Amino acid sequence: MDSSLILIAIVVAVALAFDFTNGFHDTANAMATTVATGAMPPRVAVIVAGALNFVGAFLSLKVAATIASGIVSDNLVTPAIVFAGLVGAIGWNLITWYFGLPSSSSHALIGGVIGATVVAVGLGGVNGSGVLSKVLVPAVFSPLVACAVAASGSYLAYRTVRRVSDEQASRDYRWGQIGSASLVALAHGTNDAQKTMGVITLALIGGGYLSGGNNFQVPLWVIICAASAIALGTAVGGWRIIRTMGNRITDIAPPQGFGAETTCAAVILSSAAVGFPLSTTQVVAGGVVGSGLGRFKSLSSVNWGVFGTMVIAWLLTLPGAALIAGIAGLAMVALGGAGGVTIVLIVAVAGSIGIWLAAQRDPVTPDNVNDVSAEEAALAGAGSV
Repeated sequence: MDSSLILIAIVVAVALAFDFTNGFHDTANAMATTVATGAMPPRVAVIVAGALNFVGAFLSLKVAATIASGIVSDNLVTPAIVFAGLVGAIGWNLITWYFGLPSSSSHALIGGVIGATVVAVGLGGVNGSGVLSKVLVPAVFSPLVACAVAASGSYLAYRTVRRVSDEQASRDYRWGQIGSASLVALAHGTNDAQKTMGVITLALIGGGYLSGGNNFQVPLWVIICAASAIALGTAVGGWRIIRTMGNRITDIAPPQGFGAETTCAAVILSSAAVGFPLSTTQVVAGGVVGSGLGRFKSLSSVNWGVFGTMVIAWLLTLPGAALIAGIAGLAMVALGGAGGVTIVLIVAVAGSIGIWLAAQRDPVTPDNVNDVSAEEAALAGAGSV
């Protein structure tokens, strides 16, 4: 078999592995608030999210086009560069998952591809204007917009039910939450699965197996594989991050959960429609913070320590993933050829297994996902009115 074809096969496999980590890393985006309020049982929630992620992956391909041609120069990118970028993205995803930090899988992938490209061909291979307009600007404004709209939505939700008993309001809004959370899961598939489609397409173009330019087509088998991988990862459930998003930022009740999820779905779907590879994690986190502010009308309703740590992780995601990818790229150059790719792959797999084993010392499961310390519950505003 041709060595270039073997490399493409490795890249596709690693890309789908990233897509799987993207799924379980971002399950919290759709289902954290639903699990926290009891609107759906944890295991049911992640299965529903996985199914809707699969469906959502077929709704649009504009984000895939951005990843394939809008971030780096597709005529300069090789399958080896894409491979190193994916190693960086997976590494960052697993590190932040271990610490329960809802960082951006999207920015990890973009940062990884940029870092590997810079190491291989220099800064000239990066589309600076594309990174600024389609990545950095949306990264700043999308969580702010989600926060503001979710705050308004949660306030209105509580105004709507102010003459209804808390028990009835919670019961009715739980049904609404099932719908709104499902819409977020659909939106997540539409936005995030396309990024893997885009990076596989980029590798196929770099390997000469697909023509580039503005008229390229994402092959159907790529769409199906990417949709399946992210759906499977989502169904596994990233319980560590679900705990953070659903319980450690602010106390969440069904009306505000509904407001936050509806807001986030609207922002993510709007972004996907115009081809922005938005961070669904940042949007949902912004929505959760806004929902707490809208419900309690107090800054003390948010655990700013946890949220601040998340923001630091967001700021470090692009350079962190780029650094890991750059190291992988330099290692492949130093080791040379197929041997270099093989050794980097073995090290990456060993590192991934090591992080997973370390996480098992303090496992978070469907049975304890809503368990947080009394101190954290107080900082998140639990029990406030």
